[in-house]
Amino acid sequence: MSPTGATPPHSTFQNEIYLQGVGGQRPEVTTDPEALEASARQRLRPEAFWYVAGAAGSGATARANREAFDHWRIVPRMLREATVRQLATTVLGTRASAPVLLAPVGAQSIVHPEGELATARVASELGLPVVLSTHSSHTLEEVAEANGDGPRWFQLYWPNDPEVCVSLLNRAAAAGYQALVVTLDTWTLAWRPHDLDHGYLPFLRGTGVANTFADPAFRATLAAPPEQDTPAAVLRWVATYTGTDRGWDQLAFLRQHWDRPILLKGIQHPDDARRAVDAGVDGIVVSNHGGRQVDGAIGSLDALPGIAEAVGDQLAVLFDSGVRTGADIIKALALGAQAVLVGRPYVYGLAHDGESGLRQVLRGLLADLDITLGLTGHRSPADLGPDTLSRSHA
Repeated sequence: MSPTGATPPHSTFQNEIYLQGVGGQRPEVTTDPEALEASARQRLRPEAFWYVAGAAGSGATARANREAFDHWRIVPRMLREATVRQLATTVLGTRASAPVLLAPVGAQSIVHPEGELATARVASELGLPVVLSTHSSHTLEEVAEANGDGPRWFQLYWPNDPEVCVSLLNRAAAAGYQALVVTLDTWTLAWRPHDLDHGYLPFLRGTGVANTFADPAFRATLAAPPEQDTPAAVLRWVATYTGTDRGWDQLAFLRQHWDRPILLKGIQHPDDARRAVDAGVDGIVVSNHGGRQVDGAIGSLDALPGIAEAVGDQLAVLFDSGVRTGADIIKALALGAQAVLVGRPYVYGLAHDGESGLRQVLRGLLADLDITLGLTGHRSPADLGPDTLSRSHA
């Protein structure tokens, strides 16, 4: 807090770094997003790193996500009195200090033992909504406690067992999760060479299954508790979450059991966005799962403008896949997103000593966003629009 009690702007993190540099202290975590990934790779076991960093097939979609950002160039404007900026926003009733949410990433304990608990604490501290994965290393109740009064949403991998699904939703509501993000694109795993070559899927080793193993409806399906027969519980877990692609008419089941905002994550086509409107959901996340599910798919940012045009203000449009910098966030907002979800970068930060590294990465991203917003002549994300950008034909 500043002496006046107001929250200081995100850009002050840059000043902190330079002032600490005068005393010979350099950042513990690099501020370069490409170097950050390389540094995380050095710190993590190969199988853990590639579970986070890897992509489907040849990696073409992951590359397309980054290339899509290069298709657009920011056109800075001058003398716009952008000295003081306001990044805070509200997304579907959830207040955020910036239009940034922490994307759902499962099994975070493979990166750091504190995993989602550290993520929830830092997110609360910075005023950013955290979206907790169904497949987290810690239960949703434990994460809610770590998150305190912070904003939090729950991401649902839709169980094949209706009773387990309802139980998870009831638990999330009771624990104060304010919205439900339903991931549509991962009803079965893609062909992921890095994970396959390591023979590594954390869930099969009992990691990332805390929510389900603790769930009373799931436990009721087992002959013995997971603590007594983990292999049998893992096999049941696999059957609970894989192999079933659902239809649009089945969304009514979720609405019946969840009375808060519902978002559909994985939308890449304008017609699917229109179907989401017709289905009465509250928002969508334009996402290709960071390139982890369909090899050779469209870059997510390339999909965003057509989707935003198709649904307008009929529901909230959020975005993820490939976000690394403040400029990336500005481009997504200018092309129609109300907010963005950031995934891999914060997990790489988590790999650097848990909360400390995570905090530095997120503060750096927010500072980058704040400074770049001002340098482009804007005082608020609400000022951004299509005229902020120029399409590159290079």
